Amino acid sequence: MPTFRTLFAAGLAALAALPASAATLFMGSYPDQLLIFDEGKAAVTGKIKLDTGLPTSMLLSDDGKRIYVTTITTSGIEVIDTATRKVVNKFSLNDGVTRYRFWGGAADPTGRYFYTVITRFDKEVDRYKVSKPMYGVIDLKLQKVVRTAEIDKEDEKAGGGYRAAYKVSQDGKYLYLFGDKVLILNLADLKVIDRIDLAKPEGTGLENVGFGGAIDTIRTPGQFVSLFNAADPYIHNKMFGLARFDLNSRQFDFTPIGPAPDNMAGLQMTPDGKQAYTVVTNGKLGNKRCEFWHMDMTTNAVVDKAEFPCRSRFRFGMSMDGTKLYIYGASYDVEVYDARTLKLEATWDLGNDTTGAGMVAVE
Repeated sequence: MPTFRTLFAAGLAALAALPASAATLFMGSYPDQLLIFDEGKAAVTGKIKLDTGLPTSMLLSDDGKRIYVTTITTSGIEVIDTATRKVVNKFSLNDGVTRYRFWGGAADPTGRYFYTVITRFDKEVDRYKVSKPMYGVIDLKLQKVVRTAEIDKEDEKAGGGYRAAYKVSQDGKYLYLFGDKVLILNLADLKVIDRIDLAKPEGTGLENVGFGGAIDTIRTPGQFVSLFNAADPYIHNKMFGLARFDLNSRQFDFTPIGPAPDNMAGLQMTPDGKQAYTVVTNGKLGNKRCEFWHMDMTTNAVVDKAEFPCRSRFRFGMSMDGTKLYIYGASYDVEVYDARTLKLEATWDLGNDTTGAGMVAVE
């Protein structure tokens, strides 16, 4: 009887942790695979072998039909068909004398080209010759780098480097890199045609504005939304808020929310766009504290907070229906929190150590 009670209680907890509308989650894991996780079953239901190695980033196409996975072991790209869960394209950029290093990027609307920032390593007699980081165009059909262009010296750090967030315009003509500045490249010649300096954006009364991570769950056409940090120009108090960047008009909308914490782990937003969540981290090592912050997007105000046990490294995600919050990555499990109460409901065992490649959810 006690065993039955324990199992029954665990079963209730697991059922309570299931989102109302279940999706399929894809997560990178060691040493060379993606896990396929069924939210409805709260279980890993499959694995996708990546022949090019360890996954480092995943990008879902705007139509939700493809996942572009970058791998670090052999500098590869693998394209996953989300409907069949099959690899439909895969290749490595490395060969016997040349290697590349890149991290993330963006595919154009046709799925033919992948844009990123790359570093090239050419093998010589006694050493490798290392290039400066440069803009790179990878032809997914020809499976090779087809164009590169030098990064202007003033943009070498401003564009965000390897960790930049990328976005291709809907017409496929422009690439946006979000770092300390927003760089807008003409994809025909890879030249920067506009720079929006976030150090002192005009008309905002703020300075040193910086974009955080992209919000993958927001798919508003033509708009990039993210958390940002800024400071007032007089006594330089740091604050955080929401930035909305219109890709067509190239205009910003800044909404300061409150004093900036040490770190924030991106932003997740409910499907109706009315509620948003982030993880705020303050302190280090033994003094490190992690909190969920719940924000009302209609008033741009923080309406609730809740502390939870910190991991040394983690990623923050949300279920497709916006009812559950996920803490995962660099671990064998996913901690599931109720988005309404911010309380832990369940821990899903993955059976594999996951990477920092993130999570992609599809219906």
